Amino acid sequence: MTTVVCGHCGHRNRLPPAAAGRPRCGNCHEPLPWIVDAGDNDFAEVAERATLPVLVDLWATWCGPCRMVSPALVQLATEKAGELKLVKVDVDRAPMLSERFTVRAVPTLLVLKEGQVVARQAGAAPVPELRSWLDRALADRSEEART
Repeated sequence: MTTVVCGHCGHRNRLPPAAAGRPRCGNCHEPLPWIVDAGDNDFAEVAERATLPVLVDLWATWCGPCRMVSPALVQLATEKAGELKLVKVDVDRAPMLSERFTVRAVPTLLVLKEGQVVARQAGAAPVPELRSWLDRALADRSEEART
C-alpha cells in the first residue's frame, strides 16, 4: 500500500498497487495521483492489467538522469491524477522486464494502454517536453506515438 496525501483537502489515503478503477480521495472524492513500484513478479498485475493508461519509468538507483527526471514524472502523474498511473521499475531489481522491453539506456519511459506499449522514450527530458510526449501518446490510439 502507498499513502497519498490529497492535494485538495490534505486527507491521507492508502492506495493499493493494483486495483480496478481510478483512485479518489476518501474524504473529498477528488482524483488522486497513483504512483507505485513494480518488479518482475508483479508488473503484469500492477501495470499491464491497469484500467488506466500507464506511464512506466524504467530507472536505476545509480543513474543521475533518472533521479533528475523522477520529480518531473511525479509532477505529470499529479497533474493527470485520475487519468494516468505511474509505475516505477528499478531495472537492476527487474532484469526480466529490462530484457523484455529491451532497455539499453535509463531512464526509459513507456506508455501502456490496455497492456500494450503505445509510446517509448529513452533518456531524460524537461517537464514541457515530457508533457508534450505524454499528451501525444495518450491522445494517439495507434502505434504512431512511438518516438
